Amino acid sequence: MERAIVKTDFKFPNQKSVYKGKVRDVYNINNQYLIMVVSDRISAFDVVLPKGIPYKGQVLNQIAAKFLEATSDIVPNWKIATPDPNVTVGHLCEPFAVEMIVRGYLTGSSWRLYKEGGREICGIKLPEGLKEHQAFPHPILTPSTKAEQGAHDENISREEIIKQGLVSEHDYLLLEKYALALFKRGSEMALEKGLILVDTKYEFGKKDGQIYLIDEIHTPDSSRYFYADGYQERFAKGENQKQLSKEFVREWLMQHNFQGRTGDVLPEMSDAFVDQVSERYIELYESITGDTFQKADVSSVLSRIEKNVNQFINSL
Repeated sequence: MERAIVKTDFKFPNQKSVYKGKVRDVYNINNQYLIMVVSDRISAFDVVLPKGIPYKGQVLNQIAAKFLEATSDIVPNWKIATPDPNVTVGHLCEPFAVEMIVRGYLTGSSWRLYKEGGREICGIKLPEGLKEHQAFPHPILTPSTKAEQGAHDENISREEIIKQGLVSEHDYLLLEKYALALFKRGSEMALEKGLILVDTKYEFGKKDGQIYLIDEIHTPDSSRYFYADGYQERFAKGENQKQLSKEFVREWLMQHNFQGRTGDVLPEMSDAFVDQVSERYIELYESITGDTFQKADVSSVLSRIEKNVNQFINSL
């Protein structure tokens, strides 16, 4: 467990600044490039949990790299290279202030809202009589504001985004187009591996007037997957879907009375639970990529990352 990456403090050549997110530590190199180190930290309900998950960062980074490459014909993306299993190097872009969330099914937070009587999400009307895990006739876009660290993201409608000037109407319509096209491609790739891409989030930025897809894409941190086999039977019986996502971590927390609310106390994470989470991340990697996961050497993981990144920076 002690070999999980929970903290980094690198000093790379030409480093201007560093941003420590819930999961990713992002180093600014000469105001031109970003070094994104994907740690093994895990967050839920916008709270970082007390223990790292071995190999989680490698899983996320390598899945994201695969999907960035597979979707670059739809929209340019920020990735330049992956010099280390836990690292992506890419273009520094100015992020848009909203996240584009695409939902194909009534699941997770959207179901919790619906179950409590909500019939509208981000300006989209939902009909009566829907059931948990039911497919929407067409995927829907439910954007959210990007909150400061420690705060919760907030759902927001297209009209409010444009009215508040968070994104220009011209750019926002492009973001919608790109997000739906990316979701379609991701869904097709998932079905080839016997999975259903249920919902996901995309982040975009701009550089030199060009929109780029940034950050991760189609990972278990940003997406939810169901197994296609047995989906209809489970849905017809009102049973829980077999899924590969972080939702089971959220469910475990809720069972222990934690939802990130004021006064909630984080439950103790046993080594057995940490191992279970690690195995689920590796399972998703192998399911969605079709490849056998190759565990990187973590005997001196921070030294490994520093060496690989420095070699790459020197080649720029």
